[in-house]
Formats: sequence, C-alpha cells, structure tokens
Amino acid sequence: MPTCSCLFPLCPQRCIQIGENCAWCTDPDFLKQGEPTSTRCDDLHILRKKGCKEKMVENPRGGQKVEQNIPVTNRRKDTAERLRPEEITQIQPQKLTLTLRMGEPQSFNLTFKRAEDYPIDLYYLMDLSYSMHDDLQNVKKLGTALMQEMQAITSDFRIGFGSFVEKTVMPFISTTPAGLRNPCTGQYDCASPFSYKNVLSLTSNGKEFNHLVSQQQISGNLDSPEGGFDAIMQVAVCGVSQIGWRNVTRLLVFSTDAGFHFAGDGKLGGIVLPNDGKCHLENNTYSMSHYYDYPSIAHLVQKLSDNNIQTIFAVTQDFQDIYQELKKLIPKSAVGTLSSNSSNVIQLIIDAYNSLSSEVILENSKLPKGVNIAYTAYCKNGVVQDGEDGRKCVNISIGDAVSFNINITAHECPKDNNSQTVKIKPLGFNEEVEVVLKFICQCECQHEGIPNSPLCHNGNGTFECGACRCNKGRTGHMCECSTEEVNTEDLDGNCRRDNGSEICSNNGDCICGTCECKKRENPEERYSGKYCECDNFNCDRYDNKLCGGHGRCECRVCICDANYTGSACDCPLDTTPCLAANQQICNGRGVCECGTCRCTDPMYQGPTCETCRTCPGICSQHKDCVQCRAFGSGEKEKTCEEDCRYLDLIIVENLSELPESTHPTCKERADNDCWFYYTYSVNGTQEIVHVVKDQDCPKGPDIIPIVVGVVAGIVLIGLALLLIWKLLMIIHDRREFAKFEKEKLNAKWDTGENPIYKSAVTTVINPKYEGK
Repeated sequence: MPTCSCLFPLCPQRCIQIGENCAWCTDPDFLKQGEPTSTRCDDLHILRKKGCKEKMVENPRGGQKVEQNIPVTNRRKDTAERLRPEEITQIQPQKLTLTLRMGEPQSFNLTFKRAEDYPIDLYYLMDLSYSMHDDLQNVKKLGTALMQEMQAITSDFRIGFGSFVEKTVMPFISTTPAGLRNPCTGQYDCASPFSYKNVLSLTSNGKEFNHLVSQQQISGNLDSPEGGFDAIMQVAVCGVSQIGWRNVTRLLVFSTDAGFHFAGDGKLGGIVLPNDGKCHLENNTYSMSHYYDYPSIAHLVQKLSDNNIQTIFAVTQDFQDIYQELKKLIPKSAVGTLSSNSSNVIQLIIDAYNSLSSEVILENSKLPKGVNIAYTAYCKNGVVQDGEDGRKCVNISIGDAVSFNINITAHECPKDNNSQTVKIKPLGFNEEVEVVLKFICQCECQHEGIPNSPLCHNGNGTFECGACRCNKGRTGHMCECSTEEVNTEDLDGNCRRDNGSEICSNNGDCICGTCECKKRENPEERYSGKYCECDNFNCDRYDNKLCGGHGRCECRVCICDANYTGSACDCPLDTTPCLAANQQICNGRGVCECGTCRCTDPMYQGPTCETCRTCPGICSQHKDCVQCRAFGSGEKEKTCEEDCRYLDLIIVENLSELPESTHPTCKERADNDCWFYYTYSVNGTQEIVHVVKDQDCPKGPDIIPIVVGVVAGIVLIGLALLLIWKLLMIIHDRREFAKFEKEKLNAKWDTGENPIYKSAVTTVINPKYEGK
C-alpha cells in the first residue's frame, strides 16, 4: 500500500491521488509543533486517531451513473412483430459514467442476451484458382439452397459473393501475354488472373446469387499459396459503400484449398509498401494489389474486429492444421473441413455459425494510461470465470442471458484531467457499451481557496484546505518569511537544540526558523517536538515488538499499559504464572518477579520452584516415618514420636480407598519383605499421609503341587520316550518287510523242468531230402 505523503504546493491534490485510503485534514489547528504541512495527508484512520474532525476530512469517493439502460429484446421469430436491426438490443446497459478515485475500483454489471431471429449478412469469398474448378459447380447453386436452410435461423438473411486469385505480378502469376489471357494449361479456357473481385454485394435475392455465380470462370496462378488476405482486407474495409454490410451479424465465409500469403511475401514481386488497410475497389475490383503488400495477420485481426466480422474458414483437409493455427490468432473465427468438391458447404456454414453464435467474448477499446480493467463472467449452469477467461461464455443458446462484472481501476490521473471514453463490446456484434471515465484529481477544498488571504501573513499566500500555499518568494507555515530578505544563519539558530550543531536534530528541515520534521516511509512512525528530537519508534523493544506490544512510545520512552512495567513494558505485574500446584506463589520457596519465579531456596528450581533434582523422592523421603507410625517398625521405630510427628496419619482399609493426590501412590518394602502403600499430600502447612491398613506380604511356596508336578513331568517324559522308540521300531520293521517282498518278486527259476535233464531222442535231417 502506498505511503500517504506529499509535497507542497500541490499537497492536497497529490494526497488524494496516492491511494484510496489517503485523506487530507483541513482543520487549521490540526498541526502540532514541528509537524510539516504534509502531515495533513495521512491514512484516514490515522487522521481520526490524531483528532481531525470528520467534517474537516477531505476524502472524495468515486461513483457511477447509468446514462442509457434499454432492456434486452425479447422478440420471438414466430411473432408478427418485425423490428429493424437498430431496434434490437442484445447488450445492457448501453452507456454509463464512472467517476474514478485513484486506487478505488468501480464495478458494474453487463448483461448479454442472444436475440431470436436476429438478421444475418453472409459474404461468400471463394478461391477461383484452377484447383477449385469442381467446387465452383456446387457453389453456383449455393444461393437459394443456403437461403432455404437459413430460414430456420432467421427471417432476415442476405448473401453476397466475391472471388480472389493472386497478385497480378511475377512470380505469383505468369505475366506473358498468353499467360495473362489464359493462365490455365491444356484445353481449359480460364479467365485472366485477378487479385479480388466483388461479384455480388449483399442481397436477399438468392436467385440473383445463383445467376451471377454461374457466370464466373476459374482462373490460375503459379504458386500454391493464394492472395486471400488481400481479399479479406477489402471485404472488411469496403463495408457499407461497396459490400453492403448492415449493423447485424456479419459472417465472412472464406473458401479455399490452399495456404495464404501474408505481410512480407510481396517483396518477392518487388512490392515493399505495407498494406494501408483502406478500400481500393474500382469497378468492384481491387486495383492496388500490385502497389501494396499483403496485410499482416495482426492488421487483419484489427480490421475484422473493428467491423464486427466473424470469419468461417472452409478449407480442405490438407490445410486444416494451418488454418486451425490461424483461428487461434483471429478471435470469433471458425474452421470447417470442406469436401473435395464443396458439396458440404451449406452444412459447414450452419455448423460454424452455431459454433460462433454460441460464444460471446468481450473486448474493450484502448484504455487510458494508468487505467486497468478486469472481467468476471457468470455463465450458464452457474459457471463463474475470471482472469482472461472472465471475458467469455460458451454454449449460449438463443434466448439465453449471461452477465459480466466489469471492474475498472485508475492508478494515475491523465495529464489534462479530462474525461476519457472506453467502449466495451462482444466480438462479432455491432452493439457496444460506452463507458465515460471521469477522474477525481483535486480536493473540493481547493476550489474554495482564498488568494492573498490575511491568514497567510498579510496576504502572502493562498489559504486553501486549512493551510497556506505561499506566493512565489515566500516560505514558512504561514508564509511569514521571504526567501530573499531573511538571513538563513539567524533562522537556523532557532532550530538548534541547546545551541548544538545539529539542525532539527537531523530529523527535519529548518523552515523560516521553525523545524518541520521529516515524514517516515511508514505512516505509523513520525518525528515530533520543537527540534524534532522526539519520535515514536526508537523505544526499547521486547520480543521484537515496540514496548513489548504492551505500551506506546512517546518521545523515545515507553508508556506502559496497566499491569506492565519495565523500560520495554516487558515486566507483567500479574502473579498468576507463578502459582504452584499447591496454589502457593513459587511453591513458598521463591519470589515472583515479572511473571517469573526467582527461587530463594537453591535446592529448588523450575517455573514455580517445585523441582528439586538433589532431593530424595517423596516416597523414599517419608518411608521410615510412615512405616514406624503405621506399623511400628523400621529404622525410626525408637525415635518415631520425635522425628515423625509432622505427619498426619490416616489409615484406609484397602488400596482402592487411597485418595487422589498430586503425587503418585507410594509402594515401599518393609523390613519383613512385605509391601505397604500410601499417598502423600499437602494441605496448606499440614502434611497428610493415607496408609493402607494391611501390608502386602509374599506367600511361601506350596510343596505338594511342586512334587506332584515334578513326578508327573518325569512320567510323561518317560512315556514320550517309549512311544518314540516304539514308533521308530515299527517304521524299521516295515521297511525290512517291504525289501523282502521286492527281492522275492525278482527271483527267476522254472519249476516245470529239470535244468540238467537231456532227452534220449536224436533227430537227424537228410540233406538230400527235398520234401517230396
């Protein structure tokens, strides 16, 4: 946030320009000793805190006034009512005036509603190079067919036609006589090349469109890119006079099967002059294509936007990528895929129109220097967008209303302080909101200034806004000094404290023998005093806070709040933090200083002097006295009455009856190896011990169960070993039997014949026997 400080003589004027929270005090008695006139300019809450009356505060505020607010049109297509385009309203309000205070934003709401049956002008711009010859046949029937289809959208539709080829210079076309007569090769008869022709201005006669388009001939050129940008520029800028655009929805259909030339390409043909963005149609033909270069994309975007033209690029599949990139640079444009012979052009146009008309994008004219604008969009289905997306809403149907909150802030005044005008409109639509900006650059009290006022030392200045604005050659709070007549050294002597060498303690300027203290960058910090010797920011600090955050700094000394003391107000007088658990301050073993215990007993320490690291524990400390008082035993059995009379002993029946205490329950071992339980507590000066009546003595072992257990264990172990031995023997026997059975099966002897028996019969075969 800017610091509210300024320099005279323009102090009141400068003050209100610094920021929306800065104000000026006009009270003549407001300034204190040593304070400069600029002290009158400060944050509003500081001026009030320093005693400036409300009616003496100059703090102008901005505002707004709606000048024209015609409601959006609710006409329906099926009604008999027929309105002229200028009678249809789609944006509200239409004109308003904003009064801007520097740094103070002003916001207003803008409503947009798509009107049903809104008139449409469509201009069909076609590439007539040779590659488009088959497309021309389908376009010749476009007029009446498109008129019929558009009847479903609007009853007021007009259509026009234009064509383009290329600049009529080398190397874009052949400039030989034969090439100029017929740029096509072979048996094709083509028209002479041309840059752009307006064949038919916008008309509602579809038959005339068909008739004129049917008379068109294909032409040709040498290179692949075409001169379509020249044609688009002429269609945009030749507007009402040549093309016949109305203030309605304007659509430009750009149909081609090739790329495009843009700014700089004209140098190939010796054309170096930039496109001038003006209309040059003679006999409906662009006459300066050989003189001016192609327009740049940015130039084209500007002219299309200025003339509210929405562009539909109907291009073949091969060039979709390049025109999709071009679409990103041209707001409110669409790209459709054209079939090889343009047979789908009507459906392409309708789809692209629905896409364009369902989106609203706000743009504004150039803003004055130092003025910012921000948008927030409230779209359908509760969608809220801000930033760059705050300018647009999508998926808007006919009859849908969307709203935008527009926030305008000025950060500096224009040099002439005159009003400025900013226009806001939805892209592609002719309607706009006119916003007149007025700037608050002066205080009202400046208009009531009294020249040569007697309040300013015999009329040596103008008394305005509670202070004197001195005439030339005069100085001082009341213009009492002359810069030419006074002796500076004499006046400086009045600004030295105790005849020292420092003027105004080096914290101010000696103006006419009076110290005017400097202002700090932080408006909360300031110098004061006759010699600027005091300030409110050089006091002692505690915890990195001035006066510990518990006081105020006056002339470098802390004035502490109640319950605080010390040079930095760092010493609280409250003793609550010093209370120990027994509700004694510092546990009775120290004193409370600045909210902290200072322990007087060196054995104790801690926040409340309750910790004693060298002291025995509570349980072991009182063990012997409890044992002798409760059970008549222990080391102090004989001296119990003398040493342990300080304890008040209370016997309880069991452990559960011991009361709760700030100290843990004690469990101590007696001389007979029994345990006894007790608790220790303090009530004021009385030390109380609650002891369980019976001791917890350990019982001796039961012999019989031990003997039975040992015998049973031996028997069980023996049985287990026998079972294990028996199991191992069974496993061994089964393995041996299985081995025997296997060997028995493998034995091979024949019990039917004696192996040593030999037969007595000998058989002899006659070798001569032939079996006859």
